[in-house]
Parts: sequence; structure tokens; C-alpha cells
Amino acid sequence: MKTRTLGQGLLVSEQGLGCMGMSEFYGTGDDAESLATIHAALDAGVTFLDTADMYGPFINEQLVGRAIAARRDEVVLATKFGNERTADGGWVGVNGRPEYVVSSCDASLQRLGVEVIDLYYQHRVDRNIPIEETWGAMKSLVESGKVRHLGISEASATTLERAHQVHPVTAIQSEYSLWTRDPEDGVLATCRRLGIGFVAYSPLGRGFLTSNTAVREPTDDKDFRRFQPRFAGEAGEHNARLVDALSDVAATLAVSVAQVALAWVLSRGDDVVPIPGTKRRTWLAENIAASDLLLTADALTKIEAAIPRAAVAGDRYYAAGMLTLNG
Repeated sequence: MKTRTLGQGLLVSEQGLGCMGMSEFYGTGDDAESLATIHAALDAGVTFLDTADMYGPFINEQLVGRAIAARRDEVVLATKFGNERTADGGWVGVNGRPEYVVSSCDASLQRLGVEVIDLYYQHRVDRNIPIEETWGAMKSLVESGKVRHLGISEASATTLERAHQVHPVTAIQSEYSLWTRDPEDGVLATCRRLGIGFVAYSPLGRGFLTSNTAVREPTDDKDFRRFQPRFAGEAGEHNARLVDALSDVAATLAVSVAQVALAWVLSRGDDVVPIPGTKRRTWLAENIAASDLLLTADALTKIEAAIPRAAVAGDRYYAAGMLTLNG
């Protein structure tokens, strides 16, 4: 696995591993297989692991902590705060209060079983708290040695600049894939001007941009994709046809549709690091192989024709989720 450099010189594996689905949102989990998947990732050189306190809630950090307990030095560990939840899974809201920043970090350190977090993200921007106040508290975490680098998720270009003035931003993490091109509307340009890395979550469209057609119509009551606009009704049917067109391109390259979609994200620049999520070793191996796929100009043209930016139907999230974006 090759490496890429985010802002502030943070060296990470070219692909990361999103661990969210191991504990929640994508159906019933299997801790044993999830632990095996994390270990397989580390063995393959995928050492950039992504989690958050809200996943589970709380149990995903514990899972990752168990997985890396004997291999901490191999890992660039990223976690997040800001989407406040209760232990029973309830939602409280977005919280960027300075005192909450500090208490959340302390709790994450304990659950992960580590002394320092490599990259600590503000998961969503609290529109009721000036970003300078939230980032002032985050800066204090670096100064106290609890955190090495700071990041932010789903922030606007303006907010990104304001945060960067308080403390250098190492990375912004936002959704980016063939069916989510929003970062191209200013955020990527701002990152490059300021020397901030870009971490792309859901680079496979939450599994929709793969050959796993069962993902397109989730049946598990615990799979939140059942309620996402892009998966439902006419929008889902329309988007499935786009993926079928992408599958035709993949066939000409003798690779999987997921590998084409992931290679496209990798082609966006050396400062872009996708973190495809999976909880199974089979899909992990397929994702890793995408790093060996170098797309020609002709292939890129065909990919863009298969899934034009404006052709994707439906919002990324249901209405409440959309309100937390671009803060």
C-alpha cells in the first residue's frame, strides 16, 4: 500500500478503512469478522483507521481499540466528536461547546485505550457556537498532548478557513465519490490553497457503487440506507441504471465496479485519501486492489459519461441530515 500526505505532514496509507459499519448503520455487525478485517487491513498496509464516538454509539471506538491494542504503533488513528448521542442510541444534536470538546476527547481516549489520538475531527459544525470557540478548545487538546492533528468534517470553505486561522487544519473529511461531487464547489480548492488534506468518506456511495446489488434495496431493519433518498423509489431505480453503466466500463477494464469507483477517487489528487468502509475481509481485499488500477484519460472520460455529476437523483441524507452539512 502506497502512502499519501495530508496537511501538516501527516503521512497515511493511500486508502484508509472506515470502521463505522462494523458497529451500526449498515445492518447487524459481527465483531469477530470486524476484528479480523481490521487486522487484515493492517497486514496489507492500510494503517489509517477511522471511527467516531457516535458510532454504536461508543462501541465502535471500543472495537477499534481492541483491534489495535497490540499494534498501536502501526496505526494512524482518527476519531471524531460533535454528534452527541446518549448511551441508549438517542440523538441529542450537534455540540461544539468547548467544554464538550474536552470531555469527548477524554472519553474517546479511554474507550480506544490509547494515550493520544492522531487525528481528531469535529464531526459536524455547531452553527450555534462560533467555530473559533470550538477550535480554541481543540487547539488546547494538541497543546496538552492528547491529540496530534486536528480535522473537521462537512464544513464549508469559509468555516474551513476560519478554523485554520485558529489552528492548522490537517484534513477535512467529507463525502466524495462519483455520485457526490460537492467538494469540487470550492472546498477542494480551499484545501489546496491552505495545504489541507482531503479525506473522502463513502467513496463507494455507501455500497451503492459496487457489484453488491443487494445493497441497493436494504432489508435489514438496522440498515439506515433503507431511509436514504438515493436508495429509495424512483431515485434508487434511476441511480441503479447509472451503476449498470459504470459496470459496463468496469467490464472493459476487467475489474469490479467498486474498483473503478474507488480508483476514480484516488485519481482526484495525491492529497485525496478515500476511506472505504467495510466489515468483511472479502470486500477489503477488493478495495485494496483498486490502488493498482491506474485510469487512463480515455477510461476517465468513459467513467464520467457513465455517471455524470448532474445525473444522480436524490439527496445524500434525509432532510434532518442535510441540515448538518456545509456548516
